[in-house]
Amino acid sequence: MTDQPQPLILASSSPFRRELLGKLRLSFPHHSPDIAARARPGETPTELVLRLARDKAAALAEAHPDALIIGSDQVAVIDGDVLGKPGDHDTAVAQLRRASGRPVQFLPGLCLLNRATGRHQSGCERFTVHFRRLRDSQIERYIELEQPFNCAGSFKSEGLGIVLFKALEGRDPNALVGLPLIMLTDFLTAQGVARPRQSHRDSGAT
Repeated sequence: MTDQPQPLILASSSPFRRELLGKLRLSFPHHSPDIAARARPGETPTELVLRLARDKAAALAEAHPDALIIGSDQVAVIDGDVLGKPGDHDTAVAQLRRASGRPVQFLPGLCLLNRATGRHQSGCERFTVHFRRLRDSQIERYIELEQPFNCAGSFKSEGLGIVLFKALEGRDPNALVGLPLIMLTDFLTAQGVARPRQSHRDSGAT
């Protein structure tokens, strides 16, 4: 098993995913896959994020014929309804009002495409956030401070958003931010990428 036998590409323009992947201390460029993130008729939220993760990875495949390509997408779900990125103040207020006092599921889909073999691994790492009961004044103040308009569910869990929560439920807290690192580490290991990196002392090198 080697440290990084193939180039690794992150198919995302998200600064949050770049920061998360950086935790693994791997070398990787990132490129926006530029695909339409719309659900198809009859598609479940899980099917949606898995398809979008695969589509993002596939969008970069032709330009990177020897790479391992990571695609990921995430939605928030209440009562089966998908909450996307709010994009503006009023939508963010509406999303947080709806989440108040309730559990919200976050579904990050992940795909690791081995372009050299044409094979991919994919999965969805569910994570549940239990929200506190939120007053409108709390919601307005939070949105004013963090402007979470490009975040599914209208909050940043890695920042002040944590004060909105009563409890978190899930295997991997990184999944909440948008890239499930435990699952990704499993996928990378299956492709021969060693984590953590082996030191020269451990390998017997002089």
